Amino acid sequence: MKNPFSKLNLLVLLLFFAISCKKDTVVIGEIELTGCSIGNVQLVNGVVTTDIPINNSIILTFSDAVDSTLVKTSIYLKDISGAITPTVFFAFADNYRTVIVKHNANLEKLQQYTLVVTTALKGKNNETFRGTEYKFITSSSIFTLNKITINNQNFMLPENVSNVLVQGSVFYVEFSYPIDTVHVKSYFTIEGSARFNITVSTDFKSATLVWPEKLAELTKYSFSISSSLKATNGFSFNGFSNTFTTSAKILTDDELLTTVQRQTFKYFYEYAHPTSGMARERFGSDNTVTSGGSGFGVMALIVGMERGFITRSQGITHLTKIITFLENADRFHGAWSHWIDGSTGHVIPFSTKDDGGDLVETAFMAQGLIAMRQYLNPVTPSEASLITRINTLYNGIEWDWYRNNGQNVLYWHWSPNYAWDMNFQLRGYNETLITYIMAASSPTHTITKPVYTEGYARNGSIINGKTFYGYVLPVGYDYGGPLFFAHYSFLGLDPRNLSDAYANYWTQNVNHSLINWKYCETNPKKYPNYSASCWGLTACDLPSPDWYGACEPNNDKGTIAPTAAVSSLPYTPEQSMAAIRYFYYTVGDRLWGDYGFHDAFDEQEDWWASSYLAIDQGPEVVMIENYRTGLVWNLFMSAPEVQAGLTKLGFSY
Repeated sequence: MKNPFSKLNLLVLLLFFAISCKKDTVVIGEIELTGCSIGNVQLVNGVVTTDIPINNSIILTFSDAVDSTLVKTSIYLKDISGAITPTVFFAFADNYRTVIVKHNANLEKLQQYTLVVTTALKGKNNETFRGTEYKFITSSSIFTLNKITINNQNFMLPENVSNVLVQGSVFYVEFSYPIDTVHVKSYFTIEGSARFNITVSTDFKSATLVWPEKLAELTKYSFSISSSLKATNGFSFNGFSNTFTTSAKILTDDELLTTVQRQTFKYFYEYAHPTSGMARERFGSDNTVTSGGSGFGVMALIVGMERGFITRSQGITHLTKIITFLENADRFHGAWSHWIDGSTGHVIPFSTKDDGGDLVETAFMAQGLIAMRQYLNPVTPSEASLITRINTLYNGIEWDWYRNNGQNVLYWHWSPNYAWDMNFQLRGYNETLITYIMAASSPTHTITKPVYTEGYARNGSIINGKTFYGYVLPVGYDYGGPLFFAHYSFLGLDPRNLSDAYANYWTQNVNHSLINWKYCETNPKKYPNYSASCWGLTACDLPSPDWYGACEPNNDKGTIAPTAAVSSLPYTPEQSMAAIRYFYYTVGDRLWGDYGFHDAFDEQEDWWASSYLAIDQGPEVVMIENYRTGLVWNLFMSAPEVQAGLTKLGFSY
């Protein structure tokens, strides 16, 4: 049976390799020191930097994560005589790419020191380091920022404060010497603007700052203290800068769901490939578009029109672009490839032998097209034409060809160059259920019930029947597997009353989601962020060295993917809403971006994905809508071919 995650793993490895090849300055297998500073002063290799404050930490920034266990023995300070400075200790930031060297202010004034980073230092993945030294001379005076808070929260570097009030927040600063108050207001700024109301203490060592204007919600701001600030005795200040993030406006749950849908929908509309209208495989994949993720995007387009995120006219124009592209793109016995060049329509091989038809990705697209066809208005000429064109595309998919010479099982791939060499049979229980539904529903290239019974259902071997955390799992792996099993096939296929000889699929998906939630709440591996409100394990991006994987209770990496809980909203409304609130309000801008929630995060590793994936963004838009109105479920299930196909395979609905 095909590993349902292998293609996605390969995708991320290919993308990572492509990105890595662009880093001209970093030799593969090495890490390099990209920056070294004390306060706001940058140290330069080969130059003795002067006038360095004696009690500021040293900040080392590396190209990749370092092995923290080696830092203590490979980084040290020595004085002019070569004696090593005692009581140096270390902290880390940016997922171990930043090393903060603290020395308890026990350096001497006007003395030369050398910061040594030896070749004994290694990267987290055992990369080598060439070694380096920085020399500096300390200042004769000290004027430093001893304390800074926002609403009583520590704001000293490297702290980064979130959920700052958009109006009325209080900044408190405290210095080592009395400050010169001449032009003092100009020295404290947010995003370069000096508008604080400032009250200075009677000893001139501290000040209270209040920003009088309203800041934008869920936005990152830069707060700075200028190096032009001086002490009353003339001592200079090295400056200070740090960022904070404002809190989000408290929305009703309904408003929050609309916000998530609208923002995530932008991935499939604003970020769609400009020529084809198709969804890019992931953020940054340029011309590489995905057939399956675009099928999810077609269903998201229905939601976008219905919710008024775009006009119906805009949606029809965008759909027309997609249909035209699909009509002219490479097809292999009617099936599209997984990856397609969005500019030319030609196949982009997913791997050496995966250069032809991908029946599962094609089924995801077919599911979207049939739901869209049911949404279109046959009375409107332009929409009637699209209905006809969708029928032609669907009827041209040769599902029966993918039985590989009449076997009672469907195959995932066929290639004109390698034929059936990939040899992945579609056997359940997993996300490929919809492939059998779409095949059985075809009026031109259908399959018979034995193909489903012997192939996907394995003559009943998909049955589980065991109990996990008090929830019975009708079919599938122990603990249910990754949550996308409950999403991909069921964006259009309505599980609410769906049953066959093996399962009630509403019970299956509800209990699968509850098992996943309960596992995260129980948190047997004691990850720092898992809770009843922070949960959801599915296939997603991961920190290195894994990069991508199918997370689930039997393969728990400590990484939460928002799509898992968000897309389970119809099954677990209380638990999923709690997660959506947590992701939006508590995690905030570390997770929220231009196209909704980023793909994943891992607080133990201090890792926050910047990525978006079509196959993760699409289910969020569609399943939220199915929870709210049942729109896409109702459309897809109204298709007469689907009803006939389900009946043929022995489903009741």
